[in-house]
Amino acid sequence: MTQYTDHYGPEGLRTRGTIVVVPGRGEGRAAYARFGRRLAADAYRVRVVDAPRIDADDLTGSLGRFGAELAAAVEGAAAEDGVVRPVVLVGADTGAAVLAALLGAEESPVVRLAEAVVLAGLPGRGTDTGGPVDTGAAGGAEGSWDAELDVRTFCPAHRGVLTDDSGTRRGSLGIPVPDALLDAAHHGDIAVPTLILVGDADPLADRDALTRTAKSLPRARLTVVRDAHHDVLNDLQHRSVAAEVVTFLETVRNTLVPVVAVESSAW
Repeated sequence: MTQYTDHYGPEGLRTRGTIVVVPGRGEGRAAYARFGRRLAADAYRVRVVDAPRIDADDLTGSLGRFGAELAAAVEGAAAEDGVVRPVVLVGADTGAAVLAALLGAEESPVVRLAEAVVLAGLPGRGTDTGGPVDTGAAGGAEGSWDAELDVRTFCPAHRGVLTDDSGTRRGSLGIPVPDALLDAAHHGDIAVPTLILVGDADPLADRDALTRTAKSLPRARLTVVRDAHHDVLNDLQHRSVAAEVVTFLETVRNTLVPVVAVESSAW
């Protein structure tokens, strides 16, 4: 069985970097096909891996195992056609939390793996959807799924992808994120350039914690997406969000010097 989903840039164009996407709770690789194709169209090599498996009773082991899987994913890309730097990791939901925890740990091999990271929809403490998603008798199973989709995204295309994909595990947003993982994610010392993305309509986000985390890191940018929900990479604003990610990638390639600077604007 294939472990990864790959997206390649247009033939004839020089690859500008290697992106590894890590899904979150309940998401299969198909959830990031549109995002992967969009980055690939800008000549980035994109590899989507499976979501990390988190054992709350063995968090250290879970992180170590996933770190090894992540390294294997990058090494596998190198064996195929070489790894083009920079390598940038993109995580969503618990995928973002795991990446933040790994990059914030001094002894983690992932620290030597990546030049930058994007953390999208990083969940806050105690913000699982065990309440909002469970609509009970009023809506039944289908009503519960509609409620979970409302937490995730209002994009009709992405709602269809999640509904039709056999890799989607319904109800997964109701699984609490271990406090120890969130502590590691928010309090680690991430040295690489970090783009934090959050929707301002995300009921699972802790904006205060994200603000503190962004300010505590030496090279971080916190971007708030207007009206976006938890699946901030895949909500109605996905084009603008992808553009923000590409801008970040190009800035990383340019040693964090912005390629475009606004000198005068009426808005």
